[in-house]
Amino acid sequence: MKTVREARSVAVVINAASRRGAAAATSAVDLLKQAGVPVSAVHAVTSGAELTGVLDRVAAEQHDLVVVGGGDGTVSYAAGLLAGTDTVLGVLPLGTANDLARTLEIPNGLAEACAVISDGKVVDIDLGRANGQPFLNVASVGLSVGVTQALSPGLKRRIGPLAYGVATVQAYARHRPFRARLEFPDGDHPTLELEDLLQVAVGNGRHYGGGNTVSPMAGIDDHTLDIYAILAAPLREHVKIARLLKDGSFVEHDRVYHLETRNVRLVTHPSMPVNLDGEIATESPTDFAVQRNAVHVVVPQGSTGATFEGPSG
Repeated sequence: MKTVREARSVAVVINAASRRGAAAATSAVDLLKQAGVPVSAVHAVTSGAELTGVLDRVAAEQHDLVVVGGGDGTVSYAAGLLAGTDTVLGVLPLGTANDLARTLEIPNGLAEACAVISDGKVVDIDLGRANGQPFLNVASVGLSVGVTQALSPGLKRRIGPLAYGVATVQAYARHRPFRARLEFPDGDHPTLELEDLLQVAVGNGRHYGGGNTVSPMAGIDDHTLDIYAILAAPLREHVKIARLLKDGSFVEHDRVYHLETRNVRLVTHPSMPVNLDGEIATESPTDFAVQRNAVHVVVPQGSTGATFEGPSG
């Protein structure tokens, strides 16, 4: 399917527990129908357990298009189910960070996002895998896990993306440095032993954490993973790094390691939980890989965030 106009069967799944999901559930479907999208099934879900079950069933039904409304975690789970199939993913950014939408230049406004579903173009994007679990933006261990644990749903609803700053301050105060080893099964880099770490992250996409950039050249269809490791340092140095997060130039700081690869194994001491697009979904040791051109997504006609290449073979 090259355009949504060709779709014959369209399912809409809204995570009503996401920051704007409850308010958008009914109006999103109305807007899509008014735009000529042939909606054939609608699911508005209110819990995580219900959401995964519904997405599993919807993916198995082999619709031409599945429109998912929610945050990055919801969209990443759906992308993992649709990866490698001909079903196209439509994104309604209803969460707090909406970093995939930012990467693909999908507007945050509900009416505008619905218009993209109707009139946009289809591209294919890479999907990251961490111990087989999907992620679209970034997977990480260390400080980011503490941030995720400090991000209560109530805080995100009250102050939106500013919640990330509040949670980061709280997590930083509690953080304890850790050790990690990066192994490269393809032999493109030597094994890297690191101590006294603040965070290790593996990026598949371009944006994460409410608008931070993985690295200046990172892209969601470049078929590589960007790895960065931030060493522990005096607070003033971490403040300098934080000021460079928006444009990704922090990777040039002398307390940051940055590498590109397609496969990497992360071993930490001790074993640690791993954050995948805002959801704690696995733990280390973790095998990371990139699945090329895995997911077809509808984006604005003018979007430069990804292109359509077709099957990678």
